[in-house]
Amino acid sequence: MSEYQYYEFQAIDRSLTEKEMAELRSYSTRARITPTSFVNHYEWGNFKGDEDAWMFRYFDAFLYLTNWGTHVFKVRLSSKFLDLADVRPYCSRNSLTARKNKDQVVLTFTSQDDEEEDWDTGEGILPSLIAIRAELARDDRRALYLGWLLAVQADEFDDEEPEPPVPPGMGQFSASLEALVEFLRIDPDLLRAAAETSPQMSTPSPGRNELMAWLATLPLAAKDTWLARLFAEDTLSVSAELHRRFVQDHDPAKASLAAPQRRTIGEIRRIAERHAVERRQNAEREAVADADRRQRQAARERAKRLDALVGKEKQLWLDVETLVTAKQSKNYVAAVEVLVDLRDLAARSGAGDFDTLLQSFRSRHARKATLMDRISKAGL
Repeated sequence: MSEYQYYEFQAIDRSLTEKEMAELRSYSTRARITPTSFVNHYEWGNFKGDEDAWMFRYFDAFLYLTNWGTHVFKVRLSSKFLDLADVRPYCSRNSLTARKNKDQVVLTFTSQDDEEEDWDTGEGILPSLIAIRAELARDDRRALYLGWLLAVQADEFDDEEPEPPVPPGMGQFSASLEALVEFLRIDPDLLRAAAETSPQMSTPSPGRNELMAWLATLPLAAKDTWLARLFAEDTLSVSAELHRRFVQDHDPAKASLAAPQRRTIGEIRRIAERHAVERRQNAEREAVADADRRQRQAARERAKRLDALVGKEKQLWLDVETLVTAKQSKNYVAAVEVLVDLRDLAARSGAGDFDTLLQSFRSRHARKATLMDRISKAGL
């Protein structure tokens, strides 16, 4: 396989019509097309469509992956939930871009790693990312900050430039954000640096009792309107608006984005490097401790083995003679292992005859060059 490209589009808010599916089929005879998706991979050819045009016309989410290290994730939202003015502070030349067409906004996250050796086929990844769309609709900007952080990692900014507003919860990701971090291959040390000034999430998802108590305070006409919209509109729009209303009613101050002290790119990079040094030091300490644990375990197992051989030295010498008589390589290996056992038994008991017996053994089998070489390499 010279190259591999994987494309997956997903429709979430509505299903594709038969006419739309036929339009998509005209671009590929091989693609797997359903009322909610278009999936295809290319090993020799190329995608004939326009990704953004398809996003604005048909789909709500998109994933692209190649075997030369390109990862792309796109998501479409209504501009009433995602204002370009709010998105622009997080955008860059390549890592995170945004396009608007009428009342729709498409975000594009792009990660490039030319040195990636292990790559995935792409199947099964997009479903783990789709929930990011609902999070963005609820004014959760952590995905935007991750896109900006990816640009920092890709050296798209100068050290003097300031960071955009830091969203709450950068140290407590949802499963979908964890999947985005993995897909975009964001440096864990940069993530730790980002989390340092990020406050806790101000308004977690309400429990059932809290939600019921809040709904009881809403005017009956308002609740009827919400129910009617649930039948007539996509559930994302209604649930996102309800969530924002809940946040505003419970604490208007917390409904706005937290504004911790803004740092420069250079400061964030220095913090990330500090975390990298700490991580490497911790890894080294853990490696030393792990090696020590393994060594102690090996010593215990060795002592247990020697305990079982005590008093059997004469039989072990006979076993060695039997093994080397066959003149087979695997038997030579086994014979040397027994000789090592005999040496260690002698060292532990203080018996002084091992060297004499070994010298006699070597003299008898001196013409077996392979055996002599193995004995020497074993330090005997």
